[in-house]
Amino acid sequence: MILRYCVSACVAAALAATLAVAPVNGQSGQSAAPGAKAAGSTKPFASPKTAWGEPDLQGVWTSDAALNIPRERPAEFGNRASLTDQEFADKQKRDTETRTNAENAVGAFRNDGAWKTKSYRQTSIVVEPEDGHTPAFTAQALTRTATRDRGSFGEGPFDGPEDFTLYDRCITRGIVGSIMPVVYGNGNRIVQAPGMVALSYEMIHDTRIIYTDGRPHLGQNIRQYLGDSRGRWEGNTLVIETTNFTNRTSIGGGNGNGLRHSADLKLVERITRVDNDELRYEVHIDDPKTYEKPWTLSLPLTSPPGYVLLPYECHEGNFMLPHSLSAERTEDKAIDEDLKKGIVRRRKSVQQNLDAGARPIPGRANPNDEE
Repeated sequence: MILRYCVSACVAAALAATLAVAPVNGQSGQSAAPGAKAAGSTKPFASPKTAWGEPDLQGVWTSDAALNIPRERPAEFGNRASLTDQEFADKQKRDTETRTNAENAVGAFRNDGAWKTKSYRQTSIVVEPEDGHTPAFTAQALTRTATRDRGSFGEGPFDGPEDFTLYDRCITRGIVGSIMPVVYGNGNRIVQAPGMVALSYEMIHDTRIIYTDGRPHLGQNIRQYLGDSRGRWEGNTLVIETTNFTNRTSIGGGNGNGLRHSADLKLVERITRVDNDELRYEVHIDDPKTYEKPWTLSLPLTSPPGYVLLPYECHEGNFMLPHSLSAERTEDKAIDEDLKKGIVRRRKSVQQNLDAGARPIPGRANPNDEE
């Protein structure tokens, strides 16, 4: 697995060293709806081209732009995909507050809201079905439910590394989990060469090589965490079809956590440059063994001035995994010792009603403080 990462990263580095990446000039602005040009534009955006004539998507992009756009559409909006003028004005104020709070935050866990430089009218990231909600799981999918789906965000049991998510284990967040906005590490780098596109993710630092030269997919007996991707150009849009997945990743929650999809999953991604500093990313998800119907996510990726990808030494700094397992073994011993004394108690909570930054969740008590 480490070798696979190294090969991918080295390929991307070689491409970056040999290609001139077109400058991406960040601009503050507002976008009206998915795929729409920025407010204030007087003519359609003319997408730049590479030296060999393909649409130029190169640059460093962040899904921080999609912060404050709910993944699932709030009930108040029904089937309405866009905010009204007043709702959008209120949204801009909230986005400004998010950015200001992030710029002035103190401490090691400050989130990435400072890079949210544009506001959007989208009422949800899920844009298909029409109601803006992820379709229900099939009965077959629910039989795959496991405590492992939540990993370190759950209550275990944690008997070994396999009881954690692939994200916890620094292996991968999957394709969808790698692009969706979370609290930090939302960067993406795109580098192009004739016949291929390299797409690198900041967190867990996966790199995908997407061939656009017409070669066929790998044989069905070859399965990969990130599948097998083949791309083509439809006008200014890069269309990527990915098959050949394993059944060991998920697209259900942030960072690729959640109920795992089946090996029959097929993704169709569409990436379009809609402004000098903005891409529109869409992914269509089709897995009849997991979801009752296909569905689509759509979100903006922007390139604010000064934005760069940061190194993410995941394995090197992953003390969580051995510490979690050692803490569980310590709790095993403590329960045994208590039983010898005639004390019967429940196992201590792992989460303790703390958020990802180890901060108490307002309104919730720590269950370990209860009798």
